[in-house]
Amino acid sequence: MAASSKRIQRGGYCAHQEALVHDLAVLDDAQAVAHHAAAWLLGRLGVDTQEALAVCLSGGTTPRILFETLARPPYLESMPWHRIHWFWCDERFVPSSDPRSNYGTTQKLLFARTPVPRENIHPISTTHATPEAAAAAHEEELKRFYGAGTLAAGRPLFDAAFLGVGADGHTASLFPGSPVLQERGKWVAAVQGLQSEARITLTYPVLESSREIAFLVSGAGKRAVMEKIFLGDADAPATRLRPAGRLQWFVDRAAAPVAARAAK
Repeated sequence: MAASSKRIQRGGYCAHQEALVHDLAVLDDAQAVAHHAAAWLLGRLGVDTQEALAVCLSGGTTPRILFETLARPPYLESMPWHRIHWFWCDERFVPSSDPRSNYGTTQKLLFARTPVPRENIHPISTTHATPEAAAAAHEEELKRFYGAGTLAAGRPLFDAAFLGVGADGHTASLFPGSPVLQERGKWVAAVQGLQSEARITLTYPVLESSREIAFLVSGAGKRAVMEKIFLGDADAPATRLRPAGRLQWFVDRAAAPVAARAAK
């Protein structure tokens, strides 16, 4: 069944904030969100160039459906797999064989089923002694790929990034109340004490160094936080993201704010 969607060009506002929702597409369900995201990615990466491309991924239910979608026709044959380098916005400090591992999940659902060159995969390694050591090592990996130790405003690190949002408004592993929210110097940081397992996350400046960012959100459990984000709630870490390029939201009807679901 073809997915239906409606696109809303508007922004959520607070008196002290810029527009938060640049472009919001409401789709039928999580499957439709994943298919929409796959087509969106192909449209941005399937260009006639030999330059390397960089995509940043996240974990969660909807990205899993996205990975399965990308590993099937028509994307299996159409994506420029040999030119795409893959990164992650965050990772749990667990072995890659752990079901909670974002990299492990992507490897199983996407990389094992597609002709992605091994050298194009850049996981956040969790084989280091501490989360801090893992964060430092991955920061060096990002800088090597980027070719510089400082992010330039006119040269984004990522061509496209997929993010999610938690019920508390977190994105990547940027949680409410975390000191990492204030980090502007490090590219990658360890996050401990807020969750059951330690995590490693990209910081705001690195996530913002993206030509395009798409939030994938699905399920009724996300509706309350989407209402807050749509209205510009400054307490949700997801609302603090100010990417260099375009910011979009691909949301299913169950998660969509009331104003978005009612829009014609």
